[in-house]
Amino acid sequence: MAVMQSRDTRTVIAGADLSAAQFKFVKLDAAAEAVLAGDGESAFGVCLVGAAEDNAATVVVTGKTMVKAGGTVTAGGAVASDAAGLCVDAASTDIVMGYATEAGVTSQIIAIELIQGGNAAA
Repeated sequence: MAVMQSRDTRTVIAGADLSAAQFKFVKLDAAAEAVLAGDGESAFGVCLVGAAEDNAATVVVTGKTMVKAGGTVTAGGAVASDAAGLCVDAASTDIVMGYATEAGVTSQIIAIELIQGGNAAA
């Protein structure tokens, strides 16, 4: 069962419509505003409370948080963002954004331990 605990959040301005981005990876654009992260990209965090463009969104930046799976996710495995900001098993060139604390399948909400400063998966 996915739960969140000991997480650190930030409030940032949405640089695009993030109203449907809850539990998806987001990055900061050139204006330091939150937008969906792309395939294998480094993310600023996971959107916890989405928002319309130019409004405040809440983003989890570290700790245990929930994410929406974009495919099969392996428990204990390294995870990354897919092209839609969803959580997937990290591929060899993806930036690792954390580790799954439970397994998941497409569209399931699962828990991960979110980290910052991830490196490309080996």
